[in-house]
Amino acid sequence: MDQILGQVLRNAVWERLDMLSELAQRADAQSLVSVARSELPRLTEGWRAMLLAHEPDERGDCPTCSTRWHRCKAPCPVWQVAHEHLVAGGLAPQQDPKRRRPAPAQARAAAPSAAETTGRHALVRTPAPRRALA
Repeated sequence: MDQILGQVLRNAVWERLDMLSELAQRADAQSLVSVARSELPRLTEGWRAMLLAHEPDERGDCPTCSTRWHRCKAPCPVWQVAHEHLVAGGLAPQQDPKRRRPAPAQARAAAPSAAETTGRHALVRTPAPRRALA
């Protein structure tokens, strides 16, 4: 059940991002102003909440990305991505936003990765993800 809920949540977020990207590319000026006024505060609060969860602790480790066995020093990948997109965005090479989106689970399951075909885990297959009920 958690996998299904997780997939539903991920799909909803991807669809929202796709919709906002589409609006940014195709909407008229008046619509863009309206969307910016409603969505920019929500997006900035979302970034703030996510970055707050990744603030380094007193040892300089990210408490969210670190595990018991592996400490992740700051800046963690979340802070690096935030800097890339929010600060250095004009300097970073631009990519089509839809290209960053990971492949659906069905496509990933259909194409075996190198780890599934070679190496020490070649015989261990991960179970196929369950599809959400529409």
